[in-house]
Amino acid sequence: MLKKRILVIDDEEVIGQMVKMNLEDTGEYAVENLTSGLNAVGAAVAFKPDFILLDVVMPDIDGPAVYNNLKENKDTKDIPVVFLTAIATDQDTGASGGIIGGRPILSKPITTRKLIECIKKYSK
Repeated sequence: MLKKRILVIDDEEVIGQMVKMNLEDTGEYAVENLTSGLNAVGAAVAFKPDFILLDVVMPDIDGPAVYNNLKENKDTKDIPVVFLTAIATDQDTGASGGIIGGRPILSKPITTRKLIECIKKYSK
C-alpha cells in the first residue's frame, strides 16, 4: 500500500514533529516537515505531497503568501492545502463549516482524529 505523502509547514517545530509522529504511527502516511515557508514550493516539488498542512502565521512569510506561491507553480498548484492556525478556535472554524476566507482551516491544537478526517476529505 502506498502511503499518502503529507507536507507540514509550521514554524513551531514541535507541532510538525507531533503531526509527523501521530500520522506515521498509523502506517498510512509519510510526513515531511518544514519550519519555514520560504522553501515551501521547492520542498513540495521535491517531496510531491498528496496534501499540505500550512500554518497561517509564520515569521518569515505568512501562510496565505505561501499558498499563493504554491498555486502559482505548475507542479504544486493542484496539491490540496488546509490551513492550520492558533488564531481561530474550534468554535470559530466550526461555526464557519471549517472554511475561512474560502479555504479549509483547522484550529490548533489539533487531534489526530480530526487531522486524519481532514486529510481524507481534502486529499487527492
